[in-house]
Amino acid sequence: MRTDQRIHSIDVTRGVVMVLMAIDHVRVYAGVPAGGPRPGVFFTRWITNFVAPAFAFFAGTSAYLLGQRIGDRKALARYLVSRGLILVLLELTVIRLAWTFNFDFGEYLLAGVIWMLGWCMVLLAGLIFLPIAAIGAFGVAVIALHNLMDFISPAAGTALQESSLSWLWQILYFGGPIQLGHNGPTLMVLYSIVPWIGVMAAGYAFGAVLTLESQRRNRICIALGASAIVLFLGLRLIDVYGDPRHWRAAGPNPAPTLFRFINTSKYPASLQFLLMTLGPTILLLPLADKARGKIGEIFAVFGRVPMFYYLLHIPTIHLAAVFVSLAREGRVDPWLFANHPMMNPPPPEGYTWSLALLYAVFFVVVALLYLPCRWYARRKATNPAPWMRYI
Repeated sequence: MRTDQRIHSIDVTRGVVMVLMAIDHVRVYAGVPAGGPRPGVFFTRWITNFVAPAFAFFAGTSAYLLGQRIGDRKALARYLVSRGLILVLLELTVIRLAWTFNFDFGEYLLAGVIWMLGWCMVLLAGLIFLPIAAIGAFGVAVIALHNLMDFISPAAGTALQESSLSWLWQILYFGGPIQLGHNGPTLMVLYSIVPWIGVMAAGYAFGAVLTLESQRRNRICIALGASAIVLFLGLRLIDVYGDPRHWRAAGPNPAPTLFRFINTSKYPASLQFLLMTLGPTILLLPLADKARGKIGEIFAVFGRVPMFYYLLHIPTIHLAAVFVSLAREGRVDPWLFANHPMMNPPPPEGYTWSLALLYAVFFVVVALLYLPCRWYARRKATNPAPWMRYI
């Protein structure tokens, strides 16, 4: 197939996960916990687990397709480094401001999903000079083997996190708060580099699959997606390797068995978590390719401009929460200017929204974002400004 054309199935699938992402970010400002024993609360969080894996995986795929289009690995590497560093800067400035609506940068910085994507792009810039099979093997190896860290002794893990290079270990794998200097801000590492660099590298190698003839491509997607799901089910049933959260080890007030079974670890993303999320995502691609009607086109619009959508959706959700607070309380609750989403205090008593209100705001936000995203997608495709290649 021609690599200068957009791939509709990627746009639709990525659009679906972009829309799902907004559910979780509305949840942050709704004060609804990230999971719980009630099915509505549990699945409100769980369904959004598909977002980050798809984001990272398709970022790698897009890099491969761009490389095929420009035909110059050095030029692609320069682009990945520059775009990656821009994303890191956006995470620490614009996105941080959108999350918090406060300028107290000296207290709190977030190393979130955009930070992770940025650094992984920088690392991918070095990997692209390897053969495509080696890049794919590297990605799969990182995804499959990183949970060997679960078997290191607690003493060894503590030693790593308390060493002089503890900050590096946190960025690479463990995550958590890093104090920057004696009186500097706290950098909250939500997304570590491992295993996400493996996901992006695997997505880059997957790009070669998408350049194949459509029927062969679909067969491979079905085989890969189904195999990942079967492997997830097998590993989860055995409950020995691939996730530190063992579902058979129920506590004194255990959640329902189904909830424990599918409640895999995201920080850092375990092998089982990635199989559970990437398998269905890849399996969806052949179906997404057939979504040529109005609904499919709406999702494709969001999928064509994922970074533009991301940059718009957080302040839009945050502003919507301000209006909800005005309508419910007659004032803007100060909690909405705390350090969301990681270092803020719990919501005030009586603040938490109902799930019905959460989903109503979600639908309104997504509807509001459609027109600017459609405009941006058309402008980027027909008469792009130079900076648009980075957003």
